Amino acid sequence: MTRLLITLAVLASVLGLSACNTIEGMGKDIAKAGDKIEETAKKSK
Repeated sequence: MTRLLITLAVLASVLGLSACNTIEGMGKDIAKAGDKIEETAKKSK
């Protein structure tokens, strides 16, 4: 029973850490897209 709980805790930790990296990467992509939109808006003035 203890072995199962440890395995589940490790699995949950790994999944949690990978989700953080995914969300961080998505935030960076959105920020880059926003920068490009802002650049385009400035050029078209």
